[in-house]
Amino acid sequence: MKKTAVIVLLAWVLSGIQGCGFYSFTGASIAANVKSFQVNFFRNNAPIVEPGLDRNFTQALQNIILNQTSLDLTNQNADLIYEGEIVDYYIAPITATAQNTAAQNRLTIAVNVRFYDTKNEGNDIEQRFSFYFDYPGQAQLTGSQRDDAVAVIFERLTQDIFNATLAKW
Repeated sequence: MKKTAVIVLLAWVLSGIQGCGFYSFTGASIAANVKSFQVNFFRNNAPIVEPGLDRNFTQALQNIILNQTSLDLTNQNADLIYEGEIVDYYIAPITATAQNTAAQNRLTIAVNVRFYDTKNEGNDIEQRFSFYFDYPGQAQLTGSQRDDAVAVIFERLTQDIFNATLAKW
């Protein structure tokens, strides 16, 4: 009887370990046969072209996937492929003062993403993602302030892309 109980317990533990093979603490649900990913360069096709934005976004997307998965980054023939373009970069006033000046402005960045899962085409998506950063109307969004605003936006955009493609949120 003890031998049967040990076998049942061992089978239960092993099935529990096996079940954890497709899930991570970051929420990613990646099939066991998926080992690599590539992020193709995201061109800046926005009406306003901010220099370096395309390179920085491409690197930010690579970094979040590297940091939150055990997938290998490659330049070609990857199991998961990300591509797309930056389609919007603009600043618009969102509130006004009594003197008809902007009390608050909003920087918005939008990207169009195409995601291909070469192991399971049912996971492929094409989706637009956007996020914004609000700042006081009298402030100039230049230098480190601009860099900080873009970093906040990129953090949210890349996390949203990660969730939509790998976490299935």
